[in-house]
Amino acid sequence: MAIATINPTTGETVKTFEPLTDAVIETKLALAQTAFKQYQRLPFEQRSMWMQKAAEILERDREIYAKMMTLEMGKTLKSAIAEVEKCALVCRYYAKNAAQFMADVPASTDASSSFVRYQPLGVILAVMPWNFPFWQVFRFAAPTLMAGNVGLLKHASNVPQCALKIEEIFTEAGFPEGVFQTLLVGADKVGKIVADDRIKAATLTGSEPAGESLAAQAGKNLKKVVLELGGSDPFIVMSSADLPAALSTAVISRMLNSGQTCVSAKRFILAEEIAEEFIAGFVEKFEQLKVGDPMLPETDIGPLATPAILKELDNQVQACIASGAKLLTGGHALSEKAGNFYLPTILTDIPLDAAARQQEFFGPVALVFRVANIDEAIELANSTSFGLAATAWTTVSSECDRFISELEAGAVFINGLVKSDPRLPFGGIKRSGYGRELSIQGIHEFVNIKTVWVK
Repeated sequence: MAIATINPTTGETVKTFEPLTDAVIETKLALAQTAFKQYQRLPFEQRSMWMQKAAEILERDREIYAKMMTLEMGKTLKSAIAEVEKCALVCRYYAKNAAQFMADVPASTDASSSFVRYQPLGVILAVMPWNFPFWQVFRFAAPTLMAGNVGLLKHASNVPQCALKIEEIFTEAGFPEGVFQTLLVGADKVGKIVADDRIKAATLTGSEPAGESLAAQAGKNLKKVVLELGGSDPFIVMSSADLPAALSTAVISRMLNSGQTCVSAKRFILAEEIAEEFIAGFVEKFEQLKVGDPMLPETDIGPLATPAILKELDNQVQACIASGAKLLTGGHALSEKAGNFYLPTILTDIPLDAAARQQEFFGPVALVFRVANIDEAIELANSTSFGLAATAWTTVSSECDRFISELEAGAVFINGLVKSDPRLPFGGIKRSGYGRELSIQGIHEFVNIKTVWVK
């Protein structure tokens, strides 16, 4: 993929960028290593000042950054503004809490003094996706920089202006030169960068193939990785649920970011008693959504990020229908529009052997299933290779307990919208990845957990 800004609303190529040469990459790696030697020694108070300044810059210029995201990958402007504000939130969270999270933890042993000390590792490589161009980066960068590490960002090739702007934000905030740098390079350069001795660990948010590739490269070089990959998250609605609340949340969850969210609900598992009513409301609400220019405040669904994503999604939908599934609404692109627009789509009656049951639909497509009881709901929810997050709606405490204990996911939300929160760890199991971002667990992913024993 060329490194370029291509407006997904119009298909227009706005700006192209030349990938960095090997010589420039070497210069940036050397600068990062030099910066780390000094930066790791700085007190938390200094790092915190700079991180709070980054939050202020984000809030000051939120509309500028939001318009850049909308231009490059098509999310609605209102959701892009909310994304920038969330980035400021995570900066403030770690500015406030990093010193406490990284403090020595005493242990009682036979020594005069024994404790655990957390120390930064060095240069950390982040390979980040296009769907949340700012949030995905800041939820990595805030804990990583506050821990005393330095960061190198290899962003998705279709959001280069966002990638460069994020580096500018950290520079303006006061972070020393080399502490956070953007590398405009293609995926073909990642393996060589990971193998470099100056890179101590890596993190990736993206597809399963991308995660497999990075994990293999890092494993070959004995380096730690954190992976946040795909999801086919279940949204279970039992007969006791608050149906209007569940229905409204279901639409929001599936349509967030035009359906291009790994942690959004994708499979809607309904108790037979409420299935007909839920489906009728679901179809009605989908058909009321406004698809169009993401810059306009009345737009609910913008374009998909690239023509390739649109084509892949439509291929999945058509294959699902061909396998015997029933189309309730949508099911095709908006050919009268120039950009990558796809109608909100609902599929049901999906055969047991359909490939769709094991796939992630990365766009505005919902798969609907019916179940007779909680046993069937849990079995169906756990029947994919993914395990990112799950939602269940019930007012029965025994059902609630079973969902919390038995759903195979990195997160379980009861009667609410799944979302990432700086105060809670975020990540998956199975083929959704491993490791955690955010909270205290996130800042501890890229540190040396050093045992100290003194007598």
